[in-house]
This record gives sequence, structure tokens and C-alpha cells, in this order.
Amino acid sequence: MNNMLRNIPSINEFFDDERINELVNIIGRKVTKDIVVSCTSQYRDNMIIENYRDMDISKEDIKEVIIDNIIIRSKLNERKRIHKVINGTGVVLHTNMGRAPLPKIALDEIVNIADGYCNLEYDLITGKRGSRYESIEDLLVKLTGAESAIVVNNNAAAVFLCLNTLAYNKEVVISRSEQVEIGGSFRVPEIIERSNAKMVEVGTTNKTYVRDYENAITQDTKVLLKVHKSNYKIEGFTCEVQGEELVELARENKIITMEDLGSGVLVDLEEFSLPYEPTVMDLVKKDIDIITFSGDKLLGGPQAGIIVGKKELIDKIKKNPLTRMVRIDKLSLIALQEVLNIYLTNDNITNNIPILNMLTKDKESLLSEANVLRKSLIDTFNDNLHVKIIDEEDTTGGGSLPGVIIKGVSLSITSKELSPQIMQKRLREYKTPIICKVKDNEIIISMRTINKKEYNDIIDGFYYVLGKE
Repeated sequence: MNNMLRNIPSINEFFDDERINELVNIIGRKVTKDIVVSCTSQYRDNMIIENYRDMDISKEDIKEVIIDNIIIRSKLNERKRIHKVINGTGVVLHTNMGRAPLPKIALDEIVNIADGYCNLEYDLITGKRGSRYESIEDLLVKLTGAESAIVVNNNAAAVFLCLNTLAYNKEVVISRSEQVEIGGSFRVPEIIERSNAKMVEVGTTNKTYVRDYENAITQDTKVLLKVHKSNYKIEGFTCEVQGEELVELARENKIITMEDLGSGVLVDLEEFSLPYEPTVMDLVKKDIDIITFSGDKLLGGPQAGIIVGKKELIDKIKKNPLTRMVRIDKLSLIALQEVLNIYLTNDNITNNIPILNMLTKDKESLLSEANVLRKSLIDTFNDNLHVKIIDEEDTTGGGSLPGVIIKGVSLSITSKELSPQIMQKRLREYKTPIICKVKDNEIIISMRTINKKEYNDIIDGFYYVLGKE
């Protein structure tokens, strides 16, 4: 065994190999050395555990095995980094792929501002310290009609911060049917509990009436909370209390109404043949005191938790020490500023907000795009790929428009040589990973969630899949 262990090359010996030096050029010497040390130690441990006494392995053979492991480990490490991917799934707001792609104007402004200093908290008029929320607040007030606004890093934080500020050690009344679970197993009851508010649940799973809220109100009740069912539906024998009904009840009892919209929307989706989704402006008009919603869902911006409502209450939220802990960073703030400005100043919003552009694409335009990509794939790969155009259902995703199926168009791709599962895996391994579905033993790539700039990457991806690059 000792003789076998002596055959394991030293760390420095690996750096005489051209393949390891290529890795150094790509990922740096320190990272490469860490991988070399780890793979060498692992090989040594395996040799001891598996008792290689009777095996005759030369030093060169051992070196080759370890180098193979080093290269595999470096590729695995690279796959863990955040990459640009091509979303061919037909899920528009794909939570695992970062939800809403940003508009080009927002990306350009991030680059323009973030490569130097900016007036994040510097008032250019007075020359003194300013507020990072001022420009965003002005935009949100103009867009929604609310009295005031503040933005934090995500919507769960927005809900938590509002309840912690407005209902600390007090009661929050919520319908049993609205105690939702959002992404990552975060549940509204747990957020209420962690905010140091006391949850009082009313009604049943399928029916809640105004009288249920009214009967639950005590001298400790501070907030009547509604949570919009943005990621599920309850159908059939149901009854739900509307926001304006709660407003009237809250006024009579001098308590606060709050509604978490989840996936906030600033346009009437019915104009684009999509189901009605309450807009932020709808809730402001109903006189809801505090409204929270996400920035990176139907709004089409960066991750953010947006709070709009009565100025007196927003001012209290701004003074909460926890506000600093959940404040939005400057890059997200720049992006959100530009996205909101599109809504305020641009007549053709669907052309400028990628998410709305994808959701509102009609079948005719999808078919046209599918024909272009299909022809390119057939012209490039001839008989190596069989490509046809099929009707396919797309979804909004991201906890938005639950149960809404959007008629879409997809490419169905098969190969005589490779199974769809192998093709799917190789597409995912390509340098620009292409994420797609397998259905009925075929690769399915949705046209709704890809764009023309990605066609060349898709063709190059199939070169890789077929081993032709």
C-alpha cells in the first residue's frame, strides 16, 4: 500500500501538464490548485478505503485518472455559477430562471450608472444627503395614484415589514383561504408570526364573509389583511370578501386595511386577451390603506418588494429600523426606476417590457418565428434532426395568473441517433444552456420564451448535442 501511495503525483507535478495549465488560464491558479488538492486527496482516501494493495497502477495511470477527475470537478464548479440560459420551457415567469428578463433600456442604464459613482443617497439640488427612495416614490405615486411609496428587496420582506411596523404585538385578521404558501416554502402565517403580529384566522377554506371579519375584531385588532390568490385558485362553492367591503368595516373600527397583491400588475391584462388581474391602481381606488406587490413578476422589473399606500402609514414604515435590513440595492433600484419610467412615458408598453411582450404574442407571430427557426435547423442538420411545428400550451408561471393556459407554438425535435433525454441533458450542458421539455418522446422548445437573438445559440447547441462542433 505504501508503494502505491508513493505513486500518487505531487501537487506541483500536475502543473507540468498542459491541461492543468489551460485550467489555470481559465479559472486562475488558486482555484485550480484547490481542485487539484481536493481530487488528489480524494484519490488517496479511496485507495486506502478500497484497499488497492493487489492492483498494479503506474504513476502515469494514477496521474491520468486524477486529471480526469480535476477536469470533471472544474466543469461541475463552473455549472454552479450563474449563467445566461435559454428558456425553451414556455413558462414565462420561470422562478428558477430568474423570473422577468429586464428591458434593454434598464440594462443599459445599469451599465451607464454603475461603472462609476451615482447620486444614490445624495441630493443634487441641496448638495446634502438624500433618500434612495425619492425618485422611485415619485414614479410610483404618479403611476398608481397612491399617496406615498417605499421599495424593499422583495415582496415577502415588504409584507413582513408592514406587519412588523403596523401590527407589532397586535392582531392581524386574515381569511383561512388566503394563508398562502409562496416560493421556497415561505408561508403567510409564518411571516405574520415572525413579524411579532398575532394572526387571527376567519372563515373556512372556501367561504369567508364580512361578518367573519367583524366578529373577529377586538380592541387588539390592528390590521385586516387580504392576500390575493396569485398562485392558486379556489373554484366552485365559494365566497370571498372584496377589499372595498373591508375598507368600510375598517373605517368603522379605526383599523388598517392591507392587501398583498403578490404579483403586481400596472396594466389591464384584459386589453391583451388575458384574464382580469386586479391592478395596483384598482386597489388604490378602493382606498386600501397599504398594498404590497413584487417587482419581478407581471410588472416585468427586477426583484423588489413594492409598498404603496397612505402617507401616514408609509412614513411609519420608513422609520422602522428593519427597513435598512431589507432595503433595495442600487442596481435593482436603477432597473426598477427605468421600468417604471417605461410605464409612465411610453405608449407601447408591450414592446418595451419583455414579459408583457411574451405574454401578448399572438399565434400568427409565434408561427412565423417557428418557421424561421425550423428552417434554420433543417437547413443546418438535414436528416440528423426531425423538426416539426406543434401547438403547445404555455403558462405564466412565477405565482401569477394561476390556472391560466396560453395557447402557444413550439418546435418538436427528434433524432434517429439520440434519445430525447440525452439530447435534453446535452442541451443543458452546452456553454449557453438551453432548457427545454421532453414530451411524447420528443424535445419541445417553446417559441414564446425564446427570442430571435438566441436562434444562433440554439443551432450551435444542437451542433454540440450531435457531436459536430
